[in-house]
Amino acid sequence: MRSVFLYTLARFVIFAVTAGVLALFGARGFLLLMLALLVSGVISYVLLSAQRDRLSAAVDGKWQRFQAGRTKEDA
Repeated sequence: MRSVFLYTLARFVIFAVTAGVLALFGARGFLLLMLALLVSGVISYVLLSAQRDRLSAAVDGKWQRFQAGRTKEDA
């Protein structure tokens, strides 16, 4: 679960920094939120790809253990 927390925290930090920079350039209100969401999404996609892979592996591992437990329980 650590990888989930770190990935989520990194996404929030990137969003906050992006919103701050856009606010310095004069974006306000709804426009600020939409631009920050779009720009931070692109930045996160590029910068957090390795972390996203670790997150995916962690979630998949937990899912596999859950499925194995269910199969064992059903048998």
